[in-house]
Parts: sequence; C-alpha cells; structure tokens
Amino acid sequence: MCLEHGIGLVTFVPRTCAIRQELEVWGRQHPALPLLVEKPGRTKDEEPRRWHGHSVLRRVEVESSAGRVTQEEGRFVVVHSSQLAQQHAQTYVRAQEKEAEAVADHVRQVHAQWFACWPDAEAAIAAYAGQGPGRRGRRPRPWRYHTLRYSIVAASRRTRRTRRGRPAKTEPPSTESGYGLMVEVDALPNAEVDNGWTVLATTVRAERCTDAEILEA
Repeated sequence: MCLEHGIGLVTFVPRTCAIRQELEVWGRQHPALPLLVEKPGRTKDEEPRRWHGHSVLRRVEVESSAGRVTQEEGRFVVVHSSQLAQQHAQTYVRAQEKEAEAVADHVRQVHAQWFACWPDAEAAIAAYAGQGPGRRGRRPRPWRYHTLRYSIVAASRRTRRTRRGRPAKTEPPSTESGYGLMVEVDALPNAEVDNGWTVLATTVRAERCTDAEILEA
C-alpha cells in the first residue's frame, strides 16, 4: 500500500525475518560502516553512543492491493548501535546466569537416574537433546545459553538382599549392573559481533532521505 500510494514508511524488520538475518550477516562482513549518528554518553565516564549503518537494496516479495505478489526492490538500512550492543551483552549475561541454575538442577537429576539397559539410556539422551517427542506433543527445547553433552557409563549399585536374616560375613554384597549418564556443560560464548544489529525497511528512496535521517525518523 505504501509503495502504491507513495507513502513514506520506516519500520523495524523483525528478527525472525530471513531478510534481516541475511542483512545482519552482510553488516558483520562490512565493519567500516559510515557513522550515522553520535550522541554523548549519559555520564562522563560513559563512551559516546554511536550508530553506524548503510542502505542496501534487496528484491523482496510484495503483495499489491489486488492480491498480486511481485518482486520489488526494497531499501533496507542496516544499523549497528553501540548502545544496543551493550544492552544485548548485559541481557545475555543475566540470561545465561539464570539458565545456569536450571542446568545445575537438570544435571543433578540426570546423574541420579538409573537405566537397566543401553537402549533406555540412549532414549533418554535423545529426549534431553531435543530429539524425542516431548510432552503433550511439544518437542523439548534445547538449552539456549549452554551446550550439554551426554555420555553413557556402565555402573553397578547395591540392591536389597532377597533372603531374610543377617548375612554371613563372607557373603558378598548384592549388586546389579546397569547404566548411568554423565553430563559435560559448556557455557556458550556471547559473540560480540552479533550484538547491536537492527534493520530498518523503508519506502523512502535515498535521494529523498539519507540513512541518518531514516534512522532519526
């Protein structure tokens, strides 16, 4: 509608859109993007907040008012914000610390499990890795900020005696063989180059409005 009626539109592109993911990768491959806006820090010790960015043109699918889907050339402003990068980094650290508590509880539960046969242990690993059916039809969600690696170990444990009475001193303790799981946990590093990116889509051409003006808008 904006293209048909010549309306100037500036909007964020959602993170889930493939075009945004593509353009963020493009931006990381061009570290020397022009400086669009610079503002002083909120305190004397805070570094200036800087927004670097550049316009790129990409052909995308556009649906007209008549319902026709065509390929149109769209303008996208790829922006990296130092302020957003700092916020993203802090958010990542807090989220990882919170998840670490849940991971520790999960590891304790896994170590306490006992499996009578190897296939049962393998099935448990598949479920933990998000490959199982999950509960109520929903697939298990793998950990977001940690990598967990599971391995099967042969083990034995003591069992109750089947006969009553005090055992003889020479009688060996009753045991059974089975399998347990070991878990290795690694915290996923926060790639700083991935932080602070955003993508704006606009119907305004560069001849009418510069990248800095689009960002300000």
